[in-house]
Amino acid sequence: MAEKKKRAGAPNSAFMKAMKPSEALAKIVGNEPLPRTEITKKLWEYIKKNNLQDAENRRNINADENLLVVFDGKKQVSMFEMTKLVNKHLS
Repeated sequence: MAEKKKRAGAPNSAFMKAMKPSEALAKIVGNEPLPRTEITKKLWEYIKKNNLQDAENRRNINADENLLVVFDGKKQVSMFEMTKLVNKHLS
């Protein structure tokens, strides 16, 4: 039997699975289950709309009142740390 090969650029099904945001994250992205890609997109829209990217180091995100809860109380996190912290708020 021939193995199925993944097409180049095919979305990873784990990223496309709809995830339910926590109550804290829902204040930012809404409480509808969404794929991680859409949650990340909405999170960045929120960060840009509220000018939360650090002016000196654009890789850092400054937390506002809503993001403080999602970021485990940290006032500033890196983009990479943000992804890890947001994952804790998805089920």
